[in-house]
Amino acid sequence: MYTDLAKFYDLQYSWKDYPAEVRRLEALARRYGRSGGSSWLDVACGTGKHLELLSRHFDCAGVDVNAEMLKVARGRLRGVPLTRGDMRSFRLPRRFAVVSCLFSAIGHLTTERDLRRAFRRMADHLLPGGVLIVEPWIAPEDFRGALIHLRTYEDPSITLVRCAYSRREGSRSVIEYSYLIGEPRKGIRYLREVDRGLMVPPVRLLKLMESAGLKPRFLRRGFISDRGLLIGVKPLFGSRRGSGSRGWADAA
Repeated sequence: MYTDLAKFYDLQYSWKDYPAEVRRLEALARRYGRSGGSSWLDVACGTGKHLELLSRHFDCAGVDVNAEMLKVARGRLRGVPLTRGDMRSFRLPRRFAVVSCLFSAIGHLTTERDLRRAFRRMADHLLPGGVLIVEPWIAPEDFRGALIHLRTYEDPSITLVRCAYSRREGSRSVIEYSYLIGEPRKGIRYLREVDRGLMVPPVRLLKLMESAGLKPRFLRRGFISDRGLLIGVKPLFGSRRGSGSRGWADAA
């Protein structure tokens, strides 16, 4: 997704309160992290809006699969290393105190095998005592299908209209996006994208995170629509996947 729309991405989501999200992310990193480090990797970093703020206090890096999104991020983030890579298979030559994967990016994966691989890749890039922060996709019990949602953005240089229709196919969400993009010198263009994602209950996501060698926790309060947040802490001493450690939930 977003190949043709990368340069308009930040306009679509201009309503997001990135400073407030980053303040909470930093607080969660301080609360759960035990590595003693100050490095941060953002997986599926998109256009780099979170990294722009995080880089004020952390030694940051980013990974994203979309070359056009990374092009926007590179224009924003001078001196922050950005790598094109798939969250299921990327490999960097260092580990980090914090790894994040935000704005429900894991929702673009379509199988539990993909989710398991992504969690393992992210966990493998954590320092001992490091913390993984993941913003999950909507849980199956919370997904409301057969809905139409409209969002607009307008300034003197552009009018952007996005109409989304959501439906359900078993355990998968299907969201069809139709865009009208109006620019004074270019006229009006129409673009369409379809996003399919696997909806997984939080308890299952905790198990998948645990299988990556992390001690998982689900925080009910998330950033958007009560999707919650997943926290995974890497043990300081030794790590054995599937060791039987139990996840838990709270309202932090």
